[in-house]
Amino acid sequence: MDPTLTLSARELAEKIRAQTLSSRAVVEAHVRRIEEVNPILNAVVRERFFAARREADAADRAVAEGRDDLGPLHGVPCTIKESFALSGMPNTGGLVARQGRLAEHDSVAVARVRAAGAIPLGITNVSELCMWWESSNRVYGRTSNPYDPSRCVGGSSGGEGAIVGAGASPFGLGSDIGGSIRIPAFFNGVFGHKSTGGLVPATGQFPIPHGHALRMMTSGPIARRAEDLMPILRVLAGSDPGDPLCRDFPLGDPAAVELSRLRAVSIEENGFSRVDEELVAAQRRVEAHLRTGGVEVTRARSKEVLPELASSLEIWSARMSTAGGPTFAAMLGNGPDVNAFRELLKWTLGRSAHTLPALVLAIVERFPHLAEARMHVALEAFESLKEKLAQLIGKDGVLLYPSFTQPAPRHNRPLLNPFQFSYPSILNALEVPSTQVPLGLGTRGLPLGIQVASLHENDHVTIAVALELERAFGGWVPPRMAYAA
Repeated sequence: MDPTLTLSARELAEKIRAQTLSSRAVVEAHVRRIEEVNPILNAVVRERFFAARREADAADRAVAEGRDDLGPLHGVPCTIKESFALSGMPNTGGLVARQGRLAEHDSVAVARVRAAGAIPLGITNVSELCMWWESSNRVYGRTSNPYDPSRCVGGSSGGEGAIVGAGASPFGLGSDIGGSIRIPAFFNGVFGHKSTGGLVPATGQFPIPHGHALRMMTSGPIARRAEDLMPILRVLAGSDPGDPLCRDFPLGDPAAVELSRLRAVSIEENGFSRVDEELVAAQRRVEAHLRTGGVEVTRARSKEVLPELASSLEIWSARMSTAGGPTFAAMLGNGPDVNAFRELLKWTLGRSAHTLPALVLAIVERFPHLAEARMHVALEAFESLKEKLAQLIGKDGVLLYPSFTQPAPRHNRPLLNPFQFSYPSILNALEVPSTQVPLGLGTRGLPLGIQVASLHENDHVTIAVALELERAFGGWVPPRMAYAA
């Protein structure tokens, strides 16, 4: 692999400013990699290479002129999840009814990274309406994993996870309402950060949640190197009039975190879904390493300290249900409710414009009485879990927790066990920060990983731990991609 494709965004920006690398050369290296791997992955669903080259040349001229207003991402290429509006590019959310619709303006998050100097190379694939953990839709098709193309990339930011994991983008923008940054980052062996609820505005995205779900959904970076997480988060953070629940608060510095004074609680299961033994073993290696650095690590069983975790899916569903907004069926219909039963029949004949997971969700929501029977109990469990987690890890502690139940499964397997996203989704319900950290490859050649979570406004703490774990375990392992030759 071209060494340029292994550098962090920070390193690339430094080399561009120092003129040891040109922005044009960096962009060209990543374009070549996209052209090499994308026929197999189908991760980038619309490119803007001509415009990116033009922007790279402008970035190089600014350096040559000695401009002193260069942003922290000056001249660095990136990719953008298709659900973020990027001017002149499609913004369908994977919905056939919006096919052909182009964004007229940049979303706030995109505008902020571009103002910091980043150069988008294209947009990446999503699941239909960003509500499933395999990235496939009737607009763009299905995305495949760079470590094994027979396997999933996760969702809904699956295209981002795949193209960053393949080494074809230093970082990308993703959004996460139930694991949609962390699952793709885990499946594709890279870093992903779900920020504290309300830190990054969702203005200009489609679809966009309503009510308190605006805090449950957060936007953030998917990156091949941990050192990029906090600088990109600083670029993205801050209030915006278009997102009434976004707020300003100071971001801490990961370098100021003294790991030897940190307290970590490690929970290996939630009492609902079993976790793969290889992931448990990797989590225990993390525990052992942190102990050698002086971290106070306690391994605990969920049923003894946080029994509410067994109700993770009910808690997340209750929080989503009480947020308000249009029905999922109305979103599928792009206004009027889609007839999910009719579409399901059409799907069996291969004639529906929708994916099976989306139709099933639209059918399930027609029977709210199934959830209402336990809604009150689930919301009580939510309040109890918030309080107990704060007491368990303390003000500056962290929770070590599985990113998922297993490494990337084969395509379509999520349909057989759709509820495995309970491990990341509960942290959305709680609105706490969480960083997915890659831990090398397992015996099947697939990425392993772990989540590091903390309390509100402790984004810098989880990222500090991610930096240490990258140093200890190596972080992202570039895939061989022999099948692309």
